[in-house]
Amino acid sequence: MILSTRAILRAGLVAAAGWWALVVYGPSCPRCNDSTKPLSVEESPKDLLAPNPLPLSSTVEVAKMTWIEVRDRVKNGARRIIVPTGGIEQNGPFVALNKHDLIAKAVSIRVAELLGDTLVAPTVSFTPEGGFAPPSGHMRYPGTISVSSDTFQRLLADIITSLSLAGFKEIVVVGDSGDSQADIVRAVTQRTPENTNGASVRYVSEFYDYDGVRAFLKERGIHETPESFHEELAFTVQLMAIDPEAMRYTERIRGAGAILGGIDLRDRERLTALGHEILRRRAERVAEVLRRSLIGSDGG
Repeated sequence: MILSTRAILRAGLVAAAGWWALVVYGPSCPRCNDSTKPLSVEESPKDLLAPNPLPLSSTVEVAKMTWIEVRDRVKNGARRIIVPTGGIEQNGPFVALNKHDLIAKAVSIRVAELLGDTLVAPTVSFTPEGGFAPPSGHMRYPGTISVSSDTFQRLLADIITSLSLAGFKEIVVVGDSGDSQADIVRAVTQRTPENTNGASVRYVSEFYDYDGVRAFLKERGIHETPESFHEELAFTVQLMAIDPEAMRYTERIRGAGAILGGIDLRDRERLTALGHEILRRRAERVAEVLRRSLIGSDGG
């Protein structure tokens, strides 16, 4: 690196100023002593007790709240929070990369609304999707974003700790991607009240019950044949109910994407209704599991 004469002179002046401050002020010089001063516990901000200047929000989504709204909702009884995990992965030629994010969030919001006193954390988008060197799994496709199992588990651990510091006493981690379920279980089982500020942390396996979803579709007369690409009706009909643009509905029905697994997607009203029904059934089942666990913990 080449330094100009001006830069050298400037550096000399800065060093001289620092030496002169030590001479004049001694060890108490605030500018000179910061690097050697022992670290102390950081004081709580004075505005932590500030009143909310806004009407209390009715949303269950933490990301849409102010910090004051989160504080007050927790204080008023919302001590449970759901942490949905999704994934950014290739989903064939018609479906957006954030399929799992959209579905995980939609189901989680429905669960929170059914339970009451429950909030929903921002969806965790980054999950294990395949290896890097060489690329494997979904990582062979552009747009997919993967993290290692260890990174994912550490990320969940830090999210759980953050939420426990906010006052949440029950933290529920769920996932819409099959490949991440085992890592969620590992991350959750490593969290105890001792390392989460007294909060209980749990994983609800019933959230990811796509065998049940597929059985439900068959009961409704939907007999799908597997496609050569990564898309199936169990997910797509939910997207039709949540955000049809995420499965490119308008564009695909005009071309080769109108038929999926032998099922005509132009039967829009019926399939969208099935999507809503699946979302409802999934949310109700998870809510019931959480209600039962609450009753059990109360000794009822």
